[in-house]
Amino acid sequence: MDFDDLIVERPATAGAPANQPDRHFYEGAVMLAYAMHLLRTEPVREVRIHPDGQHARQVDFPGWLEKRGFRRVATARTPFAGTFEAAEGRRVIIHPRSGVSDVTADANGTTIEAECKGGAIETRHPGRLSKLDKGLCEIVGRLMMKPLGGRLVAVMPRTEVTLRVGRKLAPRCAAAGIRIALVGALGEVEDIRPG
Repeated sequence: MDFDDLIVERPATAGAPANQPDRHFYEGAVMLAYAMHLLRTEPVREVRIHPDGQHARQVDFPGWLEKRGFRRVATARTPFAGTFEAAEGRRVIIHPRSGVSDVTADANGTTIEAECKGGAIETRHPGRLSKLDKGLCEIVGRLMMKPLGGRLVAVMPRTEVTLRVGRKLAPRCAAAGIRIALVGALGEVEDIRPG
């Protein structure tokens, strides 16, 4: 399943031609794409996403899920939170909660915890692109603080920068029990393997 609405175009960076808008792959969209990946590829029936208010301002979680056939079956305190279920019984729970990983699921007794980061994936502002490599290093560091056990995954948008940095980090991350996954513009997920 391809998702053609993960990327948001914003007005061009100051000084750039107006017909070359910046393209953003917001963190909330990365979370949704990775959650859908887990539902498609892992033996899971339920995925939990833990966004904050900023993520909800950038991404319409309920609208995005409903567009994909998930209906809200339970509400929560915040308007963007709740439980969403597809016809075949798969569930996505949106629950803003600090101190837990961005996306979590249980697959045959193995807990999957993913830390996600988003950002500007196409811009004429070089400083914004450099935030992608810093973001990947940051979420790897966050995952290093987690207890051993389960599957830990660092998830970022797929760009030339994150692919290059991901390949450099992959061997050391693998030794620490951390995987790196990059999400393409249509929601396709590529696992970066060491070697």
